[in-house]
Amino acid sequence: MKIDWKRKLTSRKLWVSIAGFVAGLVVIFGGSQESADKISGAVLSGAAVVGYVLGEGLADGANKEE
Repeated sequence: MKIDWKRKLTSRKLWVSIAGFVAGLVVIFGGSQESADKISGAVLSGAAVVGYVLGEGLADGANKEE
């Protein structure tokens, strides 16, 4: 079974899960809620960039094949 990494890395569910996990770890290890919020925001912003770049790459690749 081959894993479709492009699809997985553009999944909003994946990135929200990662952000929630990281925010939880920050709080567990003594960080403030404000720090957890900032880190979650940074993770989700990074996810938006990854999704955009992969999406544009797929679109460009599809246009070259025609």
